[in-house]
Amino acid sequence: MIINFILNGEDVVFRGDAGTRLIDILRGNFGLFGAKPGCLAGQCGACSVFLNGNVSLACLIPAFKIRGSEIITIEGFSQTNEYEEIITAFANVHLGNCGYCEAGKILCTEALLDKNLTPSDEEILMGFSGIKCRCTNAQRLVKAVNNISLIRKKRIYGRSL
Repeated sequence: MIINFILNGEDVVFRGDAGTRLIDILRGNFGLFGAKPGCLAGQCGACSVFLNGNVSLACLIPAFKIRGSEIITIEGFSQTNEYEEIITAFANVHLGNCGYCEAGKILCTEALLDKNLTPSDEEILMGFSGIKCRCTNAQRLVKAVNNISLIRKKRIYGRSL
């Protein structure tokens, strides 16, 4: 099967089995290793990518579902100013990520703030409920997201709201 889609801003083609998992396509066909094949059952969030603007689990998505879609991996997202804001805020609060979950946490941060620039602490924690990793301190994660929110508000509106 031939499947055309957009990957990190470029038109690409996958030639293969319609049931091949997106995680395997990204890693095996395009050499993109930021999404990790953790549990391969949609339970851990290590394989998170943006699919048409939403955080999605690449281990659960068969190739035939990506036809005509736009996929952004952590490698593509890392080219943005938003990525820089997120990793800087994570570092400033000493939010240690193990590397296994890091891409998922970064993409979940972006998705959360894209939908709600002023999330409550509970909304922040819920936004990360799909990432199953014990490496991160929840209070530091909340603090980092709140700091990013303030930075973005200042960038967008010229001041904090």
